[in-house]
Amino acid sequence: MPQLEHVSEIQAVKQQLEQLKERGLVRDWEIPYQNILTRLTAAIFFLSPAEESHLERIWEELGRRPMLHYRPNEEKKLSRLDWIVEFNKI
Repeated sequence: MPQLEHVSEIQAVKQQLEQLKERGLVRDWEIPYQNILTRLTAAIFFLSPAEESHLERIWEELGRRPMLHYRPNEEKKLSRLDWIVEFNKI
């Protein structure tokens, strides 16, 4: 894994998602291609909430990081989880 400054940002989001899972807000999450990512703005995270009613709280928590963007994962190409989460407003 590259030892770049931005990789720590990816690790921080992974930690945050794991904490949300431990708190029962997120059922599951994943990040494809994590071993080749060098910056947070290139990362694509996927998650499924434990319950739909938790989404507002999840977005509030993740929104503490800049440039949060999320949308339903309708394509289901890279992941079967429900939501696509990025930190790169396009």
